[in-house]
Amino acid sequence: MPISFTPTEEQQMIVNTVRQLATDEVREVYRDCEESGEIADDVVNTAWELGLIATGIPEEMGGLGGELSALTGSLAAEELAWGDLAIAMKVLCPALVAIPLIEMGTEEQKKNYLPAFCEEKYKAATAALMEPRFDFNPLELATTAKLDGGDYVLNGEKCYVPLAAEADVMLVYATDNGGTQGFIVEKGARGLEIAEREKNMGIRALPTYELTLKDCRVPKENRLGGDAGCDYSRILNRSRVALSAMAVGVARASFEYARDYAKDRQAFGEPIASRQAIAFMIAENAIEVDAMRMMTWEAAWRLDRKEDATKEASLCKMYADDMVLLVTDRGVQILGGHGYIREHPVELWLRNGRGFATFHGMAMV
Repeated sequence: MPISFTPTEEQQMIVNTVRQLATDEVREVYRDCEESGEIADDVVNTAWELGLIATGIPEEMGGLGGELSALTGSLAAEELAWGDLAIAMKVLCPALVAIPLIEMGTEEQKKNYLPAFCEEKYKAATAALMEPRFDFNPLELATTAKLDGGDYVLNGEKCYVPLAAEADVMLVYATDNGGTQGFIVEKGARGLEIAEREKNMGIRALPTYELTLKDCRVPKENRLGGDAGCDYSRILNRSRVALSAMAVGVARASFEYARDYAKDRQAFGEPIASRQAIAFMIAENAIEVDAMRMMTWEAAWRLDRKEDATKEASLCKMYADDMVLLVTDRGVQILGGHGYIREHPVELWLRNGRGFATFHGMAMV
């Protein structure tokens, strides 16, 4: 079957709507959010009202009963991240719980948790995947889950957990009998300890935390998917695609700003964009943004077809990790000395872009 990435009428409407939100709302406050370390509730609630998460939730759970499409989600994630990465991650953070539940949760789990994501006000939820060790590998988690009677007992440490202090529910990923499974942990669970907020180089408006699980007991019924478990590979791939789409948004923001700056900035009587070195960097940035997007879309397309997209998702994530850093670094170079001044946002996009090589499991489409 040939691949076609021509957006449907509905997808184009979503892109236009989210782009308008990113332009009119997110870009108006993102720098203040970065400086203060807090994201304004009104921006998050305005984005929440678009129903980006509720759309894929079945009607009987209070959702809109639409198609849960990774490709449509990627389109929205790119536009939101173009506005600001930290705000995009917070807006879409509940999807870290909602999407695995929609695809793999038991009927009881869906009934218990999905209706909360269809309410008028934003519902904080998150997932804990990454671990604070230099040899972290999402395929070899040190966090363990052992069945003890009617409960699973979780032990381990996690880091870069967004919204952990305010989330009412989180999915914790742990090794269970040699495989990796997700476990639904509710706020205040005994044995769950949340440390102070992390101080990050980028995404400074998004609160992330380390947490410790010390004999944290959760009911057996809280294993994602129940006895059948979950498809951890598919969860990883949906996260890889989401993060790649966000990397495209960050890279595109830097590319467009530096391109426009180079056209306007005069030196020796001509725009600096006419200088060969600058022109080549701008052209190469345009190529890399489009290449990242195409790789992300192909992986998302395969996910929507229920195919094994591990190769495509892994490659697009690896490529995006490298290229978003390269593009945002060139953005700073093109602005010269101005690129290092906080008056211009390219330094923010460089700091955010540097994080993608570290980010795992922090977004999902």
